[in-house]
Amino acid sequence: DTEEEFPQELLHDRFAAIAQQMPEQIAVEADGVTLTYRELNDRSDRLAHFLRGEGVGPDVLVGICMERSVEMMVGLFGILKAGGAYVPIDPANPPERLRFLLADSGVSVLLTQEKWLSHLPRHEGRVICLDRDWHRIAACADAPPPSRVHMDNLAYMIYTSGSTGTPKGVLIPHRGLT
Repeated sequence: DTEEEFPQELLHDRFAAIAQQMPEQIAVEADGVTLTYRELNDRSDRLAHFLRGEGVGPDVLVGICMERSVEMMVGLFGILKAGGAYVPIDPANPPERLRFLLADSGVSVLLTQEKWLSHLPRHEGRVICLDRDWHRIAACADAPPPSRVHMDNLAYMIYTSGSTGTPKGVLIPHRGLT
């Protein structure tokens, strides 16, 4: 069968394996900030533990509204390791689209950066700024959280452009991602 020929592995598990193979290699670099695979893996593990404390687990949608950055990569892997599914939200979107995406997706947790707080519409869920709140996140364990995710759990939700009317969220499971 195809699955035996091509065994599927969760993206964040594959990343953790690479981090063990080459921990001191540069994993991500943005705006003059670099993280090794070990650093990115440890930070995303800490965030995963923190997010679990916020109720994030399998199939829980977590918004991530920040520009491309080292923090964004920590956020994406942290969400996946917690078992959640990320909903990418571009902070450059107009306020009405931001409002729609947050309301329609129903994210219970939104990861962002402090500089975007004044731009974001009021949100009912918990807002966590990876830069401002890092001291609380850093207090969490840097060990990998026990995995509670399977290939059929959600990995992310992406929205259509809405060019034919209202944007629609498309749910992508880990099986589709890998």
